Amino acid sequence: MTTIAFLGLGQMGSPMASNLLRKGHALRVFDLNQQAVDELVQQGAIAAKTPADAAKDAAVAITMLPNGDVVRQVLLGADGVCETLPRDALVIDMSTIHPLQTDALINEMKEQHLSMMDAPVGRTSVNAIDGTLLILAGGTPEQVERARPILLCMGNELVEAGGPGMGIRVKLINNYMSIALNALSAEAAVLCESLGLSLDVAIKVMSGTAAGKGHFTTTWPGKVLKGDLSPAFMVDLALKDLRIAVDVAHQTGAPLNMGIAAENYYASASENGRGRQDWSALLSQVRQQAGRPDSL
Repeated sequence: MTTIAFLGLGQMGSPMASNLLRKGHALRVFDLNQQAVDELVQQGAIAAKTPADAAKDAAVAITMLPNGDVVRQVLLGADGVCETLPRDALVIDMSTIHPLQTDALINEMKEQHLSMMDAPVGRTSVNAIDGTLLILAGGTPEQVERARPILLCMGNELVEAGGPGMGIRVKLINNYMSIALNALSAEAAVLCESLGLSLDVAIKVMSGTAAGKGHFTTTWPGKVLKGDLSPAFMVDLALKDLRIAVDVAHQTGAPLNMGIAAENYYASASENGRGRQDWSALLSQVRQQAGRPDSL
């Protein structure tokens, strides 16, 4: 049994803390929402008056809070975790915050002679309830191994993200892609409706193509990520088709803001001599625009 300070009992934090209790850990919990605290106390947790009170004699302190400023206040502010947490304890921030804030916090905690890692979660509140979260662990190998049995009380899959601060980075990229794809998908659905196409037909088709499966797992592994830009589908052909879609959307009144943004990337790639390369060469084009090296 590990004594854990759990700070942040929101929609995700409460069921995560509950799962830790069910797995036999001793919890001292803190949140401004007294009802959330009381519900955990009924399950066997001890209520703490302050973050410092929660952290006293704890082996692990877990934060699951709404933003980086709140995480910093709870850890380093007045009556914060740092005032009482033993120096051999481990701090695990499971919040979704700005990665540069994570870096700064890890460094500030190090100055306090405290060990901190990040372990944001994937999936939903339903998974938080049944203990099947995806844990994205950013830490040293020693930190991750120490945290693993505790983290797997709250999730059923743990990905080692590659060092301190890398968990929140992969969480951010994952969320960026899925959020942007949601907007693109909405545009595509409205274009279907504008053209009188059944959405059911579109879903059936796209579930078997890169449109539905994504390029990370379909077109890129066999092409641009292997350094092969021989065309399976040329940039110029992709640009032609994209421009047709944008024109049709304009004529039918469907918004295609995401499509127009994509057209700019493909047009730049074509103008830079990539027109007859594989469409996965868009990665090389975006790297070039970012001023990053590209070997292709």
